[in-house]
Amino acid sequence: MIETLKNAFRNKDIRKKIIITLLLLLVFRVGCYIPVPGIMSSEFANAISGNDFLGLMSSVTGGALESGTLFALGIGPYINASIIIELLTVGIPALERLSKEGEEGRKKITNITRGVTILLAIIQSIGIIVNFAGGFTADVSTDSVIKWSLFYRQKWLAIIYMTVIYTGGAMLVMWLGERITEYGVGNGISLIIFIGIISTAGMSIIGKITEITSNNMGPLFEIIGFLVLSVLIFFCIVYVDLAERRIHVQYAKQVRGTKMYGGQSSVIPMKITGSGVMPLIFAFAILSFPSMIMSLVPAWKDALNWWSLHFASGTPWYVVALVVLIFIFSFFYAQMQFNPEDVSKSIQQNGGFIQGIRPGKPTALYLKRINNRITLFGAIFLSVVAFVPSLILSIVTKDSTLLNAFSTTGILIVVSVALEFDKQLQSLIMMKNYKGFLK
Repeated sequence: MIETLKNAFRNKDIRKKIIITLLLLLVFRVGCYIPVPGIMSSEFANAISGNDFLGLMSSVTGGALESGTLFALGIGPYINASIIIELLTVGIPALERLSKEGEEGRKKITNITRGVTILLAIIQSIGIIVNFAGGFTADVSTDSVIKWSLFYRQKWLAIIYMTVIYTGGAMLVMWLGERITEYGVGNGISLIIFIGIISTAGMSIIGKITEITSNNMGPLFEIIGFLVLSVLIFFCIVYVDLAERRIHVQYAKQVRGTKMYGGQSSVIPMKITGSGVMPLIFAFAILSFPSMIMSLVPAWKDALNWWSLHFASGTPWYVVALVVLIFIFSFFYAQMQFNPEDVSKSIQQNGGFIQGIRPGKPTALYLKRINNRITLFGAIFLSVVAFVPSLILSIVTKDSTLLNAFSTTGILIVVSVALEFDKQLQSLIMMKNYKGFLK
């Protein structure tokens, strides 16, 4: 990775892309510190401290959600909109046709995703108002206290005010992500999530450092133990993340005119964690969704207490439900990403075959069996990672912010984005070198 960065900075065009990426990420981080007038950040922090999913979302936004700042919603609405559109593409023929129309179809789907993002941002902003309405306060000068008090007595004005502020912040974050993808290096949305998680962990470590005194060296040993365990966990996850099953495909020789084609072999790489962190995100979201809905309705307080008692984080039913959902979404997402029938048909049309397997339906059944086995081991890996890293890290630190930043999903996101960024840089370096060779 370090050698890749050195080579990248030697090239003027790639260096320019990296600088643009860093500047846009800096704008995102500045927006995470811009306060929203009239909001008491302590109310946000108290509400998030008892919710695992909101804690994860806060770590993704770099602590902006916990502080109730301009970018409190972060990139969350855009991610949810992208997931919804991706799922609907499978079930709605019109969206499926658009996905196969190339660049024009991709632009139309992008516009639809933006519209859904605005709708979700509005809904989430209203949800913040309903949940944290008691936290609105006139944190302004004495001369304007009366004016601000009258403003907040009108609840509908507060709803409009917060909806406009947070929806605008979410759309600005989406715009920054798209500009990074267009003019920078890598996927802008992924990099924004990455920098948010790293920033949250960095701020927590800095906070621990400030607690170190000559009479209290405990935080120092806590930081060292946390970093050592984090490196070991990163190594294990990277090792599994890079693992893949390679299925060799042999192509028959074909004579066309006076030339001979084919006769070569290739591989179909099938990764163990091909679905990435999506099964985990879906599982956490679904388990957190009922409590979020019940908290919006005061009449459902008893139901909320029952749910919190039986399905709170760490309870046996929570563990069972989370594992079941991880398995369900792992197989569901694997079916979306890898279609054995289409792959088999493509191999057969190009004159290829898997040694020992007949082309056509037998090849499709073989690929489906392999894919199911790999998905099973991937689901087991995600289920283990869902609990083990947090348990190990909790041994050396009780800091909830650190644990949220380097939780299961946080670790997987950091690893995946770092590996993808390295691949993007290597591809750019190879393209520039290849172009220079042709000249």
